[in-house]
Amino acid sequence: MSRPRHALVTGVSSGIGAAIADHLLQQGWQVTGFSRTPVQKDHSAFTSVSVDLLDANLLKQALLALPKVDALVHAAGMMAAAPLGELDEEQSARLWYLHVQVAQIMANALLPQMAQGDRILLIGSRTSRGAANRSQYVSTKAAMVGMARSWAAELAPKGITVNVIAPGATETPMLQQPGRTSSPPKLPPMGRYIKPEEVAALAGFVLSPAADAITGQELVICGGASL
Repeated sequence: MSRPRHALVTGVSSGIGAAIADHLLQQGWQVTGFSRTPVQKDHSAFTSVSVDLLDANLLKQALLALPKVDALVHAAGMMAAAPLGELDEEQSARLWYLHVQVAQIMANALLPQMAQGDRILLIGSRTSRGAANRSQYVSTKAAMVGMARSWAAELAPKGITVNVIAPGATETPMLQQPGRTSSPPKLPPMGRYIKPEEVAALAGFVLSPAADAITGQELVICGGASL
């Protein structure tokens, strides 16, 4: 009997990360969740690991302790909004480290054990092409796309896919996160915000064997906001 596929999902304490973890558990995956605070789920296939992603040494130790990972899903994120002229350098550094550097550390550590059919999936943002008053956040999400496409080009011959799912305004705690008063969320043309479960459903497909031919893509789910 083959073992269940194992996904590492960051940011499982709430929002999109939590929804992706729940969706994968329903699909029969084994899921390890990384988050600062321990997460309780009533499911035997879920393991919570409390780790500060911004501490590189602790993150690397946690990665070394994992069993074989078949899919890496980096969903942890934070939002900051400020106009040019009021940008905070420390905030920029935190955004870059969490969205880009953490993804690099994890993918770099896990790649040697990955094989054909395995997946790397990063949660980006549909604003990666630019958004007023969000340059700090947007620049990290744009870098994420370039990074993912570069990895995809390297790993395509090995049958490992790398993609970015780029949601628009989604019903998560980040939507009401302090510090974004200069750039509040806008309701998409469809008349409601995106549900985390909708992002999770797309993630489930991208991680499935049916998506073997999809790699190096930024898959936007925005309710028409990009039109």
